[in-house]
Amino acid sequence: PAPPPLEVRAAALTDPGLVRDRNQDAACADPRVIAVADGFGPRGGPASAAAIEALRHAGTEGIREGDLLNILQDAVDRAREAVREAASGSAPRAIGTTLTAMLWSDTGPALVHIGDSRAHLLRDGELRLITRDHTVVRAMVEEGRITAEEAESHPQRSLLVKALADGADPTPDLRLHEARTGDRYLLCSDGLSTVVPEAELCRVLSEVPEPKDAVRELADLANAAGGPDNIACVVADVRKPRARAA
Repeated sequence: PAPPPLEVRAAALTDPGLVRDRNQDAACADPRVIAVADGFGPRGGPASAAAIEALRHAGTEGIREGDLLNILQDAVDRAREAVREAASGSAPRAIGTTLTAMLWSDTGPALVHIGDSRAHLLRDGELRLITRDHTVVRAMVEEGRITAEEAESHPQRSLLVKALADGADPTPDLRLHEARTGDRYLLCSDGLSTVVPEAELCRVLSEVPEPKDAVRELADLANAAGGPDNIACVVADVRKPRARAA
């Protein structure tokens, strides 16, 4: 039998934080697309916005489950080109963006991820990280050269090995993901994940029922911890579609 259709209710928020003079993060919570992007360089804001817009366009097209990965790869290709255009006239290596997003069909999502923004899944009270940071430090941990604890304070912890930027490896992680009714997702930039402990993320996601209230509380926690970076986050709840009136 076909799996039951799923519906996503989500809220997105960006906040400049307390230190940066510009907000270069972007986020969206559309019926078919949830996404965060963390821009960097002198035109990082236009770069992250362009990447998000390319994903949003993909969500407006008719989506069949078998097409999800192809649609998402095409959207990433468009996002890469849009970022290149946003960066035109500037030193190319210095401008780009991360991108972490989910594109939804009626029966579930596909996940795309490049950079060090993150996607978490809260299921049955347990919070799990479902993306892998594309950073020099993460690679060092996996090679056993440093510990996870050392990685948290490493001076190169924000150095990306993959991003949507000229000169960087642009190959995203791309996969179908099995979602269930009752799941809650958090997509966020490192302006949240590096300053708010995972236990606090889990507490807010478990205790605050409305996505729009949860994203606000998460941003407030990042600012209470000093707000050293821009903050982008999306909270998305998976539920069964409501019955349509006759």
